Amino acid sequence: MCDTQVLINEAGVWFAKNSDREPSEPQPVIRLPAVYGDRTTTLHTTYLEIPQVPDRHAVILSKPHWMWGAEIGANDAGVVIGNEAIFSKLRTLEPGLLGMDLLRLGLERGATARQAMDVITWHLEEYGQGGPAGYRDRRFHYDNSFIIADPDEAWVLETAGRVWVAKRVQTFHAISNCLTLGTDYDLQADDLETVAREHGHPGGPVHFADTFDTRLMPWFAGSHRRVALAAQCLHRRQQSGASLTGMIEHLRSHAADNEDPMAGSNADLCMHAAGPVRRSQSCGSMVSHLSRNGITHLVTGTSAPCLSLFRPVAFDDQDYSVLSAADAVPEESLWWHFEPLHRRALFDADLRHALRASRDAVEAQILQMIHTGKRDKADLLAREWEAHQLQRLAASDFRKPWNPAGLFWRHLDRLDGFT
Repeated sequence: MCDTQVLINEAGVWFAKNSDREPSEPQPVIRLPAVYGDRTTTLHTTYLEIPQVPDRHAVILSKPHWMWGAEIGANDAGVVIGNEAIFSKLRTLEPGLLGMDLLRLGLERGATARQAMDVITWHLEEYGQGGPAGYRDRRFHYDNSFIIADPDEAWVLETAGRVWVAKRVQTFHAISNCLTLGTDYDLQADDLETVAREHGHPGGPVHFADTFDTRLMPWFAGSHRRVALAAQCLHRRQQSGASLTGMIEHLRSHAADNEDPMAGSNADLCMHAAGPVRRSQSCGSMVSHLSRNGITHLVTGTSAPCLSLFRPVAFDDQDYSVLSAADAVPEESLWWHFEPLHRRALFDADLRHALRASRDAVEAQILQMIHTGKRDKADLLAREWEAHQLQRLAASDFRKPWNPAGLFWRHLDRLDGFT
């Protein structure tokens, strides 16, 4: 489960995404340099081997550690992409390109949002999408939708099997784990009508969502409610003015505005796993402001945006604290180091209140430092905050409760070695 949003106004393009995955799945943030003149002829994605290209953009990726692709990312040309799992009638466990692979291909090979979208749709039609997309749940599989943006424009791309439709965003758009485009798309796969007829479409304009979406999984996942909540947030932001702070607030939204993470639901944008009915956790988050005057990216590199600090990352020579080496094991990532604190804060109200209060103060300073070009000082402040919070955790003792949510997380702690 995930949620991705984009808003366009006179100040540029504003992008935000929560990556909701299995709660034990580490999602480190990595940065890869640009490549020129690579003579390697093949590329091994998560499941498929495809032709490599000699020139590739530098990328920043928030990625599940076990796959080639990424859930969220940016490139050095100013393109950002977020993807969503959608449960179309055409999804398959047959190995293909994962949606995360398509996302990374778009970033590595596209210099604009439109070019990145063309890269994704070409590979989708050529190789198909599919295969196990879960971490421990190897039966979990899905198709994908995307928001693709650069400083000049943004696109919504939705897919089912090898067919797709795309719509250019005029003001704002939000996607979740359901198809959102009906007949109001600007571009489409050449064989869309043919495939639609094969799946019962009577003819005429193809309503993409009605033709290819399923009903059970989107309902179970609260997808339409999350799309509605995100749209409400974006509409308010459009009226009052967009900002990085505002987009961060969107990603921290809970449908019932409840302070207790374990009292939430699948309708929350900030998702907290709590058992078999609510199995997804927001494992990584990113917000970006894209404009011709400059580009800013903020990522958490940790689970639960409502308990995390958004910190800077960029395409410069700085060794940002959120970054992991591309070949590092998960245990070396910020995600892993912070995870015991996240899991404790889910149940410890005192820790949660202290964490959020100090986080809000530090985050405001970080955003001001970034505004004045002091990313190095902003990152140092993030490092100091993180160290202080981990010291706070080590100096106290706490046991998760013996209620269903507590038992769920106790089981995960044993599996993950956090006991």
